[in-house]
Amino acid sequence: MNQHRRHDAILTLLKRQGYASIEQLVQDFDVTPQTIRRDLNLLAAEGYLRRVHGGAGLESSTVNTAYQTRKTLNLEAKQRIAQLVASRIPDHSSLFINIGTTNEVVAEALRNHQGLEVITNNLNVAAILQHKEDFNVIVAGGQVRSRDGGIIGEATIDFIHQFKVDYGIIGISGIDEDGSLLEFDYQEVRVAQAIIANSRQVFLLADNSKFRRNAVVRQGNIAQIDALFTDRQPPDSILHLIEANDVALYIAENAPSL
Repeated sequence: MNQHRRHDAILTLLKRQGYASIEQLVQDFDVTPQTIRRDLNLLAAEGYLRRVHGGAGLESSTVNTAYQTRKTLNLEAKQRIAQLVASRIPDHSSLFINIGTTNEVVAEALRNHQGLEVITNNLNVAAILQHKEDFNVIVAGGQVRSRDGGIIGEATIDFIHQFKVDYGIIGISGIDEDGSLLEFDYQEVRVAQAIIANSRQVFLLADNSKFRRNAVVRQGNIAQIDALFTDRQPPDSILHLIEANDVALYIAENAPSL
């Protein structure tokens, strides 16, 4: 069994059991403990699982990984995705950029553009773009989350509904096998739904760790987006849904990083 198939099998086992020890995985896959440790460390670095002493368990479906940790997870992949997204945004466009660490990397990649109008509920995005004199950066009102600078709440939703933009750039915490887009915060989801409803084209950004990741709140479905930007080919179940719903797929495997 090659490494990719073994990783998929490990995650399937963890979904069924919730936890697996290194000893069990060595027996199940007939490989050395060193191989299993490497597998678990790689999967943990990509955000698929939580490494614990003597084994591994799945990440929580109710609590997201800490913001400072998420900023560094899969950073190179996020940079490649961001460059690819930026290449699809013309100068003098209007766009929403919502909460998420990948979206913040996109904001950095957009700084070489000209004449953008950016509406955001992400204080970090606003800080990244504030010095661009030819940009018009509009920050949504609402409740500021101290943990990540995201702005949420009814005032934010009402504010978003005042606009109709060319592109909505959204992130996601998980994409289920049935195409459900999943998040951890109900209020954040409602803002993202408003962005989807008021964008002519919706770009979803998701590095490979988001495929099949569990989160508790349903934001929508992959059929609602126009394009998915990722760094690796999605699992077959998600790839089938992308094709069935005529969603454009952009894979940033060979795109240059920032």
